This record gives sequence, structure tokens and C-alpha cells, in this order.
Amino acid sequence: MMKVKMIEKRQNGVCLFELQNDEIKVITSNLGCHILSVFTKDRDGNYGDVVLGYQDVEDCHKDDKFLGCIIGRVANRIANGEFQLNGKTYKLAVNSGPNTIHGGINGFNQKIFNYEILENGIRFIYLFPDMEEGFPGSLYLKIVYRLSGNELKMEYEAMSDQDTLINIANHSYFNLSAKDSKIYDHQLMIKSDQIAYADENGLPTGEFLDVENTPFDFKSFHEIGERIHDDDEQLRFVGGYDHCFMLKDEKDQAVLYDKESGRKLTITTTLPCMQLYAGNFLAGGSDGKFGKPYENRDGVALEPQFLPNSMNIENKLDQVLSEIGEKSFGIYLIHMVIINLAYKLFKFNPFTVSFAMGGMILVIVNLALSYMMVTIMKYLPGIKKII
Repeated sequence: MMKVKMIEKRQNGVCLFELQNDEIKVITSNLGCHILSVFTKDRDGNYGDVVLGYQDVEDCHKDDKFLGCIIGRVANRIANGEFQLNGKTYKLAVNSGPNTIHGGINGFNQKIFNYEILENGIRFIYLFPDMEEGFPGSLYLKIVYRLSGNELKMEYEAMSDQDTLINIANHSYFNLSAKDSKIYDHQLMIKSDQIAYADENGLPTGEFLDVENTPFDFKSFHEIGERIHDDDEQLRFVGGYDHCFMLKDEKDQAVLYDKESGRKLTITTTLPCMQLYAGNFLAGGSDGKFGKPYENRDGVALEPQFLPNSMNIENKLDQVLSEIGEKSFGIYLIHMVIINLAYKLFKFNPFTVSFAMGGMILVIVNLALSYMMVTIMKYLPGIKKII
């Protein structure tokens, strides 16, 4: 039986919600659209929470670990905190070495969204003003979480009234053991022949490295801890895995498996890249669910997206523009994530995550055609109601 209910409402507008059916239970918040908990079964039928999260969701305001939140406007790094669009240079807040990361100082993860409880889920809505955090255009964003059987479906939709950049991603850290333990023993497979070369600040430079015979070769299953401490320049630069993998094939591009619990996470995406972050710098944050701060390598994030910093890499911007024209008509960003807990299909009762993303993560929203403006006007009454 499907249940969706508010379980807490605070005076400042922060709310917690519970989505539950016979298979899974999800706790979320309208603060940053955080996924606070995902409970699913192990091979013995015991439920466990497989994502990291704050002891108090409002700790996100003083923490830089981005546990389970929606990140944007542009996820990942932007070189030197600036980009050019339509001949104009935009300056952004610098919050990761010399670069901007995850939308700046006051990104999506800091916002209290409006909400609407649905029959099978919840919808979060926010209107971001023009030039907030330095990005042009008023941005209308909808995030929907739905449950259906073994699936948690996350739907993202964005619209702008000006040319802009947007890169929406969920930043959940997974630990499939559902314990206070490291992810070194988690087995990982990624269908990728290349990674983006990153400089000492983790920023892709436009170069690519073949993964063959390197610690980044996950074409077959390897434990995350097997080679993470190898003497490799890329690992030294960022203290472990924090790299963008160039994906191949159309489905099941990444699989994460915990042998002890039998849970398995599978990711399918239409996007060309996936950031693997092994929690190299999780230590020192706010208290987590076990009443203490998380330590390094307590969770791993797998984030499908476009090549980070692509707006500043020569010859990459035109490719994004070409694809946006074909796939989203220059106005919408549609991003769908399906978390499928199909444990009955496998002996080891896997936890399966399937990312099915239509449209683009990194886009230039082009409103040059008149019919696009008509579409925007259709939504303006709804935006006014939200405000």
C-alpha cells in the first residue's frame, strides 16, 4: 500500500516527508530536496538505510559535503569561477580552490522549496531569480519523487527566461552495507574506456586518459579499495577517486555491489559521463546518522552528468548546443532517475538504481524561437502562484 505523508513541519518552513510502499521507504525534505534515507532489503529480507545523511537536515547550511541533496545550477566544477555566454563574461563565487563547485555558496541544496503532496509521491518547486549566484536568467525548477513498486523515480524539469547554464544532479552517497563501515569492499563496474584528466584541483582540462592498465579500469568488477592507494598522479591529485568517466553503451553503465548484504545498485543513463567520488574528504563534516561526523570513504557517490567545465573547454560548448537543439528544443531540461529495488529478480536481493535521463544536464537554454516564448508564457501563471 502506497503512503505519502508529512512527518515533521518546522516554523522556518523546513518539512520532512515519508514515501513508503510494500517494498521501500524514502525520507526526504523540501530543504534542498535532500534524500535523507532509502530503506531496502538485504538478502535475508532485513531493511537497511543505504544512503548517508545528516542527523539534522538543517546542518547542510554549515556543511560542505552535499549529503543527498540536489545540486545546481551547475553541478561539479567551473574553472576560475567564470564562464562566457553570448559574448558576456559571468563571474561566480569561488568555493573550491580557485573554482566554483555545485552552484556556488548558496546553491540548490540551501533552498527551502514549495511542495505538493501527490498520490504516489511529492513535487518540489522553486523559482530562482535572475543572477542569483551569478547565473543569468530566472529559473523555474520542479523536482518530483515518486514510488511505484520497487522504484523511486526522480524527475527534474527546469525552464529559464534567458540563455543560461544548468547542470542538475543528485549527490547521494551510497553504502550498501547499511552499516557504519567503509566502502572499500564494495565491488564496482563502470563501462568506460577513458576518464577526463583532472588537474590538482580536480578540474577537467580537456585531455582524456585511457583506463587500460590503470587504477581507473573498472570494465570488470574491482573492489573500490583495491587500487585507491596506488602511486598514480591522478589519485594523488585528489586523494583517491574523484574523476569523470566517459561512458559507453546505452544501459547498465555502472554497477555497485556489496557482497555481504547482497545489495546491488545498477545505473543506466543517457548522459555521456559519470563522476565517481569515493568520499575522499568526507571527514570533518556535520554529524551523520550514527551521531558523529562521517569519515573518509564511508560512502561513494556516482553522479551521471556532462563533462565538468565543458563550457570552458575548447570545442565542447558547440557539441552541447547541438544536442540541446535536438533533444530539448532549447527550453526544457528533463532529468529522470529511477531507483529500482528489484531484489526478487536476483538471489542476492539487489538494490538497483537505474538512471534514465532524457534531455541534457549541461545545457544552454536558447529562447530564440517564438514558439518557445509561448511555452514559457503558458507556465508564468503557475510561477506567479508559487511566488
